[in-house]
Amino acid sequence: MKNLLFALLLIFVFTNTQAQILDPVKWKTSIEQKSDTEFLLKFDATIQEEWHFFSQFTPDGGSLPTVFIYDGAKGNYQLVGKTTESKYKKVYSDVFGVDEYMFEGKAQFSQLIKVTNPNLKSIKVEVEYQACLEQCIQQYKSFDFKLPALKIPASETLVAPVVDTATVVAAEATVNDSTQVKETKVQPVKEKKKEEQKGLWTIFIIAFFSGFAALLTPCVFPMIPMTVSFFTKQSKDRAKGIKNAIIYGLSIIVIYVALGTLITYAFGADSLNELSTSVAFNVIFFGLLIFFAASFLGAFEIVLPNSWANKVDRQADRGGIIGIFFMALALAIVSFSCTGPIVGTLIVEAASKGGIAPIVGMLGFSSAIALPFMLFALFPGWMNTLPKSGGWLNTVKVSLGFLELAFAFKFLSNADLVLQLHWFERETFLAIWIAVFGIWALYLFGKISLPHDSPLQHISVGRLFMGLFVLSFTVYMIPGLWGAPLKIISGFPPPLNYSESPTGIGSGGSGDSQVLSKGAHAGPHGIIAFHDYEHGMAYAKQVNKPVLLDFTGYACVNCRKMEDYVWSDKRIHSILKNEVVLISLYVDDKKELPESEKYVSKETGKKIKTIGNKWSDFQITKYKANAQPYYLILDTEGNTLSAEPASYDPDIELYEDWLDEGISKFKK
Repeated sequence: MKNLLFALLLIFVFTNTQAQILDPVKWKTSIEQKSDTEFLLKFDATIQEEWHFFSQFTPDGGSLPTVFIYDGAKGNYQLVGKTTESKYKKVYSDVFGVDEYMFEGKAQFSQLIKVTNPNLKSIKVEVEYQACLEQCIQQYKSFDFKLPALKIPASETLVAPVVDTATVVAAEATVNDSTQVKETKVQPVKEKKKEEQKGLWTIFIIAFFSGFAALLTPCVFPMIPMTVSFFTKQSKDRAKGIKNAIIYGLSIIVIYVALGTLITYAFGADSLNELSTSVAFNVIFFGLLIFFAASFLGAFEIVLPNSWANKVDRQADRGGIIGIFFMALALAIVSFSCTGPIVGTLIVEAASKGGIAPIVGMLGFSSAIALPFMLFALFPGWMNTLPKSGGWLNTVKVSLGFLELAFAFKFLSNADLVLQLHWFERETFLAIWIAVFGIWALYLFGKISLPHDSPLQHISVGRLFMGLFVLSFTVYMIPGLWGAPLKIISGFPPPLNYSESPTGIGSGGSGDSQVLSKGAHAGPHGIIAFHDYEHGMAYAKQVNKPVLLDFTGYACVNCRKMEDYVWSDKRIHSILKNEVVLISLYVDDKKELPESEKYVSKETGKKIKTIGNKWSDFQITKYKANAQPYYLILDTEGNTLSAEPASYDPDIELYEDWLDEGISKFKK
């Protein structure tokens, strides 16, 4: 009876993991004729509720982007520009430590093409994408766009003006999967707008506190009492002084917001967004932040030409609203050596979010700068509570320099992640941050001094507390060198799997070394894994152990969660390390197969070109499933021992019972 109940429980738990081909994205295509030779190919995707797939531009290091492949273009047609897409949703991935750009509900793509072969009858397009819910699946679709007859002789040059009234022609789309998809519910537009508003508020708040930090630098802070006194004492009455101070503050806001607006419209929100994920951008910005950090630390001063300040200062003597505006502009120019690096950092960070984020960022920054001038004009008595200018202002500036230096390496890390060079892995990043924050702590404790520091007899209590905070943060990061997740700074260092030692230094515990068999690799948490089915099965026969077959993906979020939260458990880890042979087949492995091993799938009709294609086809053909993670227990002959396959489920007890059931069958 106990065995019966146990079997029923397992069947109930893993019902949703039964072999099935999932197809959560339904595609419709159409073709719009723009001129005699130009056509717009349209792809409309409807996504099942709660599923999502990823933008073409989702940053590397996370889930896989959507890819459009235009076969047969050479000699037949030209692509005009890039494939465009509808607006995506940006979500931070705790697993991969990067922002991911995804579509929910619906997505639209389009590509303008210009036909160069008058005899062309159709255009074939392949789409590769990764769709995820609790499982992720690699999807490959092919479409065949039928072209209308071209009404021009083959001998004529194929250039024609765009027709005002576009002709829409229905396209016949051939999809390599016949699985029907249920109707989907589209995510409400209001929810997406709420997400965007939340992101803009975050940018505003960060920019506001950055402006407050800039306010406490030697270039800006001494200007507060001087400027407020000028307005209150030079004006005929207090009301006019307050009015002038408010105009001055608003002028500061207008100047910085105009800068954000100019940059947004000069480059375009979409271009800035795409630029922010490029290698060149990240390397250039790394250099800029190092340059800004060196300036803050006292190596040199970044100043705008004196002639600019002189011309603006002369305009400020005109009086009235225009004169006040130029006084505000003079402040922006004179204080550039302190505010410039912060403004530059904010603009690029905000621009990477797209839309009006740079404008919102500059609004937040300038509001923090302008607010004290207006408040102290309204309440002059408050100025008596301001601390006197002194060496502490340079301490603030130097501290900002250390922060700029630390953040610079985030951009260098981004470039390395995109190129997958592994030159700047997690340990290297953390070692640099530990060094930077450690030196900052020593500076705050007065153990080292920099060029513009005043002689220090003792440190203030505030500086001591700040030093203790920075030192504590430094100590917190040290275990990260041994594989600690460091959740407080998640998203800044490279992800845990992008590491010299993904399982953690010294994770072997007993210190015994293992000689890896042919095809074996050190997998998650020191578990030996095979990435080739044949090699893994041969080893299982040799050691007479059952096989845990793991269909997974490098960009599979829930695969990483299972490895991080379930496989790391002592009981599960012991089973995987000692009682089974782990074969992990990565369905998104992009390595090309040798020409002799490439083939056309009998199941899907797709060309199998990569190692990932091979394992995906193997899963679909043999197990009639295409989702990851997907686990089975096999004997040494490849026969399935587990009653049901397992998929993503963070319940450790259930996963242990499932493993034990399969292993016990092998031992009988």
